[in-house]
Amino acid sequence: MSASAAGTGLAGQRAVVTGAGRGIGLAITQGLLAAGARVVAGTKNRTQELDDLVKQGAELTVVEVDLATPDGPGALVAAAAELHGGLDVLVNNVGAVKPRVGGLLATTDADWDWTFTINLMAAVRATRSALPHLIATGDGRIVTVASVNARLPDPLVIDYGAAKAALSNFCKALSKQVGPQGVRVNCVSPGPVETPLWKGAGGVAATVGAGLGLDPGTVAETAAAQAATGRFTLPSEVADLVVFLAGRRSGNITGADFLIDGGMTDVL
Repeated sequence: MSASAAGTGLAGQRAVVTGAGRGIGLAITQGLLAAGARVVAGTKNRTQELDDLVKQGAELTVVEVDLATPDGPGALVAAAAELHGGLDVLVNNVGAVKPRVGGLLATTDADWDWTFTINLMAAVRATRSALPHLIATGDGRIVTVASVNARLPDPLVIDYGAAKAALSNFCKALSKQVGPQGVRVNCVSPGPVETPLWKGAGGVAATVGAGLGLDPGTVAETAAAQAATGRFTLPSEVADLVVFLAGRRSGNITGADFLIDGGMTDVL
């Protein structure tokens, strides 16, 4: 183990990452492993990238689970706790978005239920299951990936923004409850990230482009131009922030929500 990995305070720590198969979740999994953590990765579908990490000898266990089901998040946490005898870190990363190019009138109750289930309730359920284990350590950490849209309302993602705002509020309230019990709770809120969720087939750029008659590349370029930096955030950049918050070097940070949006929003 490198000196830099040892300095994160994550060496030997037991971590769960939801939505770990690709994109931000995969980058977080890689970052935690590099920092010396033992990671249980929850993913609906096993990916080649995760299998490659296992083949390379990483301290990684992959659990295939549907985190949108009522029992899925709890099953993932239970598997991790049984495997490692407890839990030190929970990263709530799983989430998804479907642009609502038809506006509110075309967004059904089923659409709202789907969005809130995967973007809010999956994290609530995973957190509720993990909390006893995190409290037992006296030094538990929860890091949740929210979104810039919690503070930047956009009618194209009206249900997603509402769900992420609820998620951020949930994390802030929880931080006040469990802080005295030794558990820190923080959020990371990315703007557009260079992932398949945005740029892949069926991603945000393609869906918005198809709905509005625009080229997906133009949609992505327009989104990037809204940032002061003029570009998308890299998954590894989000992961670096998550790893810092998951480690012991961030020991007195709790109840915080960190924007990583290239200066897209005007929030102080």
